[in-house]
Amino acid sequence: MAESPSPAASSPPGDHDVALVCGVSGDGQGVDIIRKRGDRIETGTVRRLEQGKPIHGEVVRLRQRENTPLLYDVEVEIPAPAHAVTAPSSGPAQVATESYRKNWDAVYGRPRKPGSLLN
Repeated sequence: MAESPSPAASSPPGDHDVALVCGVSGDGQGVDIIRKRGDRIETGTVRRLEQGKPIHGEVVRLRQRENTPLLYDVEVEIPAPAHAVTAPSSGPAQVATESYRKNWDAVYGRPRKPGSLLN
């Protein structure tokens, strides 16, 4: 999530998206917020975008309200991706790279022919 440090004009309260900064995040790299989006109240952490790092959640722009240093209007720049719900599978994840397949014989040996003691 991205934060805009420049203050914006005061907006009248309404049904739009607002965030209240309540403190610094545990790792010191962001701020914890309470967000009112329509009828929902949510909590979260806002962090600056960093090149090469994954984005978790939405990308938002915060515009500070006039005369209220901890209250921001929220504009969603990029919505959070819809996560595909998949059924949990049993057992560990299957990882089979080309190198793994090529070295199968070196690791486990070739299967023996029936009736042969040495092979």
